[in-house]
Amino acid sequence: MAARIQQSPQPGGGKRKGKAQYVQAKRARRWDGGGPRQLEPGLQGILITCNMNERKCVEEAYSLLNEYGDDMYGPEKFADKDQQPSESEGEDDDVEAALKKEVGDIKASTEMRLRRFQSVESGANNVVFIRTLGIEPEKLVHHILQDIYKTKKKKTRVILRMLPISGTCKAFLEDMKKYAETFLEPWFKAPNKGTFQIVYKSRNNSHMNREEVIKELAGIVGSLNSENKVDLTNPQYTVVVEIIKAVCCLSVVKDYMLFRKYNLQEVVKSAKDLSQLNPKQAAQTGNGKEAKLESGDKSSQNDPAEGKNNQQVVPENSEELGPTGSISETQVVTEGVAKPKPELASQVTEGSESNENDL
Repeated sequence: MAARIQQSPQPGGGKRKGKAQYVQAKRARRWDGGGPRQLEPGLQGILITCNMNERKCVEEAYSLLNEYGDDMYGPEKFADKDQQPSESEGEDDDVEAALKKEVGDIKASTEMRLRRFQSVESGANNVVFIRTLGIEPEKLVHHILQDIYKTKKKKTRVILRMLPISGTCKAFLEDMKKYAETFLEPWFKAPNKGTFQIVYKSRNNSHMNREEVIKELAGIVGSLNSENKVDLTNPQYTVVVEIIKAVCCLSVVKDYMLFRKYNLQEVVKSAKDLSQLNPKQAAQTGNGKEAKLESGDKSSQNDPAEGKNNQQVVPENSEELGPTGSISETQVVTEGVAKPKPELASQVTEGSESNENDL
């Protein structure tokens, strides 16, 4: 509610009344769920894009995640919010030990109040971030998409894409390089190997350069094992890079092209439905077709909108690495416009209808 403030009358007995001013009062937000309130480094969770209705998106996400979460990990156990931390019997003569125990009891009580899924502020419009606790986001989301892909049963209305986020760090190049060196080891460090692509998306961030990020991450993957190869058509792994403000979200997912870029609206469509689409619409579903561009092509000019708020309602197109080949032949795919370096080959997939430039 707005609070009314009346100005004091002017000195000297004047009859002129002060003009009433209204100041918007800040609403007190209740936060009883524990944990962080917004997206920050050190979290795991699920990044979800929606079609304008974020409130409905959160409701659908809770319903869907709880359904499959209970199936994979069993029903969630809750503790009484009013439950007090346990007290030791008798008095402890050691003050330091007693203090440590009290701190441990407080932490244990807080952890018991944390939910398995908790929505936090993402920092971008039409984007919802669900913080997860005690589960593996990539396995849960893959299980959801696999079931929907097999049954072709539509379970959401406003949710578009659902991307697992296995780790977050600060969205600065040096921080990302340091974090990725350890983060990518389970999938790409020898003796592990595989074909891969890198998908890049940035929102509300203007200081990161997509070409530099992709080049550095590709170099890290190559340094972990020289047998890791790039493949856009049917990669074994897809490295997802989602940057929102000053936070970088990373994950490595499987079946990215099979599950239509993890789009819940597209994965329910059958092959017959896709065959009825025109060529431009069919390309938007993530079928892996690419159009090669020469390095000197006009489309390689810098996009003036690069780094601005790049929010989309429909599924976003992404930057990816080029087809099967060595790391030194990395191909960069940008959203709507390909911007290759002179020494790199260039390749671009057709974007969605929301792309400003039709290639």
